[in-house]
Amino acid sequence: MGEHSRKKITWTIKNFSSLQCEKLCSDPFVVASCKWRLCAYPKGNNVEYLFLFLEVADHQLLPRGWRRNVRFSLSILNQNTIKSSRQNDEQKWFGEESRRWGHVSMFPLNEIHAKENGYLVNGELKIVAEIEVIEAIGKLDIAEETSSITMDANGFQLLSSQMELVSRLLEKHPEIESDFSTKNSNLRTGYMSLLLSLIETLRQSPHELSNSDLAEADAALGSMTNAGFKLDWLEKKLDEMAEKKEKEEAGEIRVQEIEEELKDLKQKCSDLEAQLEKEKLELSAAKAHISFDDVL
Repeated sequence: MGEHSRKKITWTIKNFSSLQCEKLCSDPFVVASCKWRLCAYPKGNNVEYLFLFLEVADHQLLPRGWRRNVRFSLSILNQNTIKSSRQNDEQKWFGEESRRWGHVSMFPLNEIHAKENGYLVNGELKIVAEIEVIEAIGKLDIAEETSSITMDANGFQLLSSQMELVSRLLEKHPEIESDFSTKNSNLRTGYMSLLLSLIETLRQSPHELSNSDLAEADAALGSMTNAGFKLDWLEKKLDEMAEKKEKEEAGEIRVQEIEEELKDLKQKCSDLEAQLEKEKLELSAAKAHISFDDVL
């Protein structure tokens, strides 16, 4: 695989406690001629844990059918002690349907923010990632990715790696630009890039998208529709995603409610078991023969 098949990086997030964003990502880094990045939800994304994961940053440029077999570990550095909180090493296949892997329940936010033995120093959180690409299917050299060579597709100036996706898109939806009359190539290319970004956004799981992400996607979709694109099919996908997100949030609330109810029921069962044992002892004592040892 070569000398660049393994890498260890440290991602320092400044002002972690005061971050207002729901999601942030590290700068891309290269391992085995492929760009990667770390992403995190510093507020937990509806859970009380730091949601941290590794993803392929240039997946839209990779050829169809690409896959990456990767061994990786993610950890947060405890800067106050010599210990660190770290998950077990994982080995996963990254691909078109699984471009990111990570864990939700690994780093409790209350432990990260704890005043004593917490993980923050001067408001900074340090995340350490070790990545080893074991096998790559569908290779793309970095030099090819950064090439300025573009190709024309219906007036859209695209990277050669984008041609297949856009060609399939225009073939399946020939009406997509029937009312889009802009001739300026820069504007046309910009709108197509926005469309590709929208598609990639909606390919994520509902858990990875925030309500702000969906609102921004809706605004972008409205902008493209106003410009003349016919995107009824994409609007349906956005509505579907919004519905799934709503069901996910409602489901998480209901699960939490049921867990609380179950906790109360378990406590009641425990109390009843204790009371039952007490009653059994008293009943056993009541059934016992009276002793005359003290008078005979």
